[in-house]
Amino acid sequence: MELSVVSGVLLVLITMSILTWTIAFIKFRNFGRADKQSTIFQKEFWDARDWSAGQKVAGDAQGDLATLAKSGYTEYDAFMKNPVSLRFIGEPAEVLQQPMRRTLANIIRHHEHGLSELATVGAISPFVGLFGTVWGIMHALESISKSGAASIDVVAGPIGEALIATAIGIATAIPAVLFYNYFLRRLKLQNMDMEAFLESFLRLASHQIDKK
Repeated sequence: MELSVVSGVLLVLITMSILTWTIAFIKFRNFGRADKQSTIFQKEFWDARDWSAGQKVAGDAQGDLATLAKSGYTEYDAFMKNPVSLRFIGEPAEVLQQPMRRTLANIIRHHEHGLSELATVGAISPFVGLFGTVWGIMHALESISKSGAASIDVVAGPIGEALIATAIGIATAIPAVLFYNYFLRRLKLQNMDMEAFLESFLRLASHQIDKK
């Protein structure tokens, strides 16, 4: 029973480690793809000749900024069709800003997937490993007391095996914490870029409305 508990703890830690590296791989890939798409879209969008050309670029593009721009264009078109409706009371920039910020929040939530799991693994895996160590030491001391032998050779083996659980718990936590902090920073930088694009798009849309 005692050995199965320690083995179960080690299995849980190994599963957590696999989960950590799987999430990290997926998020490295997703953030890299998002950065590439945003770089390409920004160049093509701001190089567009006019508002309509920019809309075509947004419609054909993929990525977070393209999604944000599509949201703005959709609301802009609805506003221009019926600007006097109750839905569009207020300054045009404020009217366009609300749906775009909802889109931005959805994008951020999408990129946050996996971060809570990394934080959880980083927080609890040392304690899971410590639990396995304490349980193993209890079992080792019980076996030693029954055998009546207390030499260093007898004690060191079982205690050393029990301490492996703590070592694995720490080894599981460190990458999870590092990945969590790294991806959180990437997300904050990405959010800053999207906020900057949103503000620039709103200024552009307001200028376009003023021309009508």
